[in-house]
Amino acid sequence: MRKLRQSIVLIGMMGAGKTAVGTELARRLSAKFVDSDAEIETAAALTVSEIFQRYGEGFFRDRETQVLDRLLSGRPGVLATGGGAWVQPRNRELIAQSGVSVWLDCDVETLWRRVRARPNRPLLQTPDPRGTLERLLDARRPVYAQADVAVAVAPDDALAATVEKVLTAIRTARPEVLEPA
Repeated sequence: MRKLRQSIVLIGMMGAGKTAVGTELARRLSAKFVDSDAEIETAAALTVSEIFQRYGEGFFRDRETQVLDRLLSGRPGVLATGGGAWVQPRNRELIAQSGVSVWLDCDVETLWRRVRARPNRPLLQTPDPRGTLERLLDARRPVYAQADVAVAVAPDDALAATVEKVLTAIRTARPEVLEPA
């Protein structure tokens, strides 16, 4: 089994599968998995939606950076971030210092299919959630493209296939992240 020399940080839009892929990837690598949004919720004793409602997105983004800094300072593992984490320049710096960023790149149809029935997406609490999702993806795509590794996730990809794509992409683009088998 390969061990991690650096953390693998999954980035991408809500619904891209960062948590599911991260959980399985960590299992395959015998590494710890952490979801940054879950860590923020635990620290705040509030859901992400409640944080947004009570304190606003700016407050949430500040807590997100604090949590990422803490998580990335420990042993290397697999980390799933919230969809907007990578957009923040400070978070990109933190991730670059301690890990490899992997963008799970999904088309808007796949994202919409995965998030449309989930009421816990505060940025989609708008009169036109599909349009909001499209605008967010359009705005974030150039920033996501700055990731160390990009993995195209097809609409019909099974979880195992996506995890294998991620591992292959890391072995190709950033082989130093994994210790040799």
